[in-house]
Amino acid sequence: MRHHLAMATHKFFGDRGFYYLNSPILTAVDAEGAGEMFNVTTFDLQKVPHTKEGQVDYKRDYFGKATSLCVTGQLEGECFAMGMGAVYTFGPTFRAENSNTPRHLSEFWMIEPEVAFMDLEGNAELAADYVKYLIKYAFDHASEELEALRKYHQFSAKGTNEKYENHLEILEKVAASDFEQITYTKAIEILSQSGKKFEFKPEWGVELQTEHERYLAEEYFKGPVTVTDYPKDCKAFYMKQNDDGKTVRAMDVLVPGVGEIIGGSQREEDIDKLITRMDQMGMEKDPLWWYLDLRRFGTAPHSGFGLGFERALRYVTGMKNIRDVIPFPRTPKNCDF
Repeated sequence: MRHHLAMATHKFFGDRGFYYLNSPILTAVDAEGAGEMFNVTTFDLQKVPHTKEGQVDYKRDYFGKATSLCVTGQLEGECFAMGMGAVYTFGPTFRAENSNTPRHLSEFWMIEPEVAFMDLEGNAELAADYVKYLIKYAFDHASEELEALRKYHQFSAKGTNEKYENHLEILEKVAASDFEQITYTKAIEILSQSGKKFEFKPEWGVELQTEHERYLAEEYFKGPVTVTDYPKDCKAFYMKQNDDGKTVRAMDVLVPGVGEIIGGSQREEDIDKLITRMDQMGMEKDPLWWYLDLRRFGTAPHSGFGLGFERALRYVTGMKNIRDVIPFPRTPKNCDF
């Protein structure tokens, strides 16, 4: 299934004129501004050199600066999109998030398209087409595997209190659906008026939880839905700011069974707004001089999204835990083999 969905990814974007980009794995930039990155060093950790001020002397390290494993190839993708129109990355990414949920890995593969002259609406349409393409490709090229997985899930649920849902029927419905689209503000309104008791109360200004996402996709819309225009404080620095000063042109694609499967945005092309946002978040601008230069002398509107490959695999195969769709899972306190 990994093979088939990887081939589907390359064919989907290749047939649409996208260029396949190999983005870096090592970086000196915290692209998401969240700080959840793995450090890379050649220092002997028992003898780390320090400056006279007592700070770690990164000038004596291999790259001469603090370096980490990438959490995304997006920023480099934006560079290539400005020159080549439409590109996509498909490679390993790393996040040092201390999470042991069935949705998270520390090492995972990410697909990230980036397109010049594409707004958020075009981005949402591309994301929906891609999800539907992956599902249809799996049915066309891996029908025997899908049927074997269906029987596996049915057997696993037998004799338990677990409700068995034929995930193939869910996939078929999503592949044939038009994706609904609502704003985050409307989503909060729907959730608040639902009468459903959530573990986490839906409040404007706070990220949607998986239980909220699944309610929207499974119970309210009974199909896939794209939520747009999130509060800027919930999202990364590079997302295009709306005129209301409170929200950004972000989107999450929600599907029945898992909730969010794709996240993306239109990027901020106004350099002054971008710098102001970075200052508000306390980010260092010097390491991102090249990213700012994409806007400094004029630029184009552009958008993109990210899909964790293992999340797509988990969805198409119907597996409950993301660790079951990658051969050697890396998670907190687990890095065997």
